[in-house]
Amino acid sequence: MKTISKVYMTLIFLILYIPIIVLILFSFNNTGNTGSFTGFSLYWYKELFASPDTFNALKNTLILALSASVIATILGTAASVGIGKFKSKAIRNGVLSVTNVPMMNPDIVTGISMMLLFVLVGGLLQADEKLGFWTILIAHITFCLPYVILSVRPRVLGLNRSLSEAAMDLGCTPVSAFFKVELPAIMPGIISGFIMAFTLSLDDFVISYFTTGNDFQTLPLLIYSMTKKEVTPDIYALSSLMIGAVLILLILSNIAEAKGRGKAAETPAEMAERKGFI
Repeated sequence: MKTISKVYMTLIFLILYIPIIVLILFSFNNTGNTGSFTGFSLYWYKELFASPDTFNALKNTLILALSASVIATILGTAASVGIGKFKSKAIRNGVLSVTNVPMMNPDIVTGISMMLLFVLVGGLLQADEKLGFWTILIAHITFCLPYVILSVRPRVLGLNRSLSEAAMDLGCTPVSAFFKVELPAIMPGIISGFIMAFTLSLDDFVISYFTTGNDFQTLPLLIYSMTKKEVTPDIYALSSLMIGAVLILLILSNIAEAKGRGKAAETPAEMAERKGFI
């Protein structure tokens, strides 16, 4: 059975990662032939960075992903803390169910429904451009928010309430106790939520396709428009860079999660001493 399990896992990993390896390999091909690898070259990366459309799409993608992830992280952290303050279990579960809807919905349903909402609101406000940067930003915040809550809430549930109470006994206000005691304790979850939100916003296509305007294009939308024509290796180069960026973010997320587990293993006395309360 162990041999069968190992063979099965090997096949799964090969199916998952061979296409990615082939894509990265052909991004270094020295010719435009996408059927055979004829030699190593950085030509297609040079062509990629020489394209003004690519740089404009990259700038739009980074601005959008950073803005959406920061706002979603702030809102998600506040929501995670606020949900824990509800005394009624029914209300708490109801709010959690509502926040999980964008995560459970298919992307195409979320994209179409938000597009209809934005068009309706734009029509009521008599806006010249009903879709643009602000609509796609709101859409990205909406679908990133549940993932931030999913990352932060377990940290909030694992908080030792006696630490914040001890801080207030020593003269801290509830607000300062939150920022000095609770916020550092849940910071690994916040960092993980931020990285997850940034990654999701970075490579989203379906929701972006329905909620953006003609004057704002992200990298996934650019790649889609390029694939309508002849597929050239500069698309492979662009995709390889995005894979590398996502991989780095996942590594950082795992490091933050590991540090969080180390801090969670501290005793209340050790944490209080580290924070300078004793």
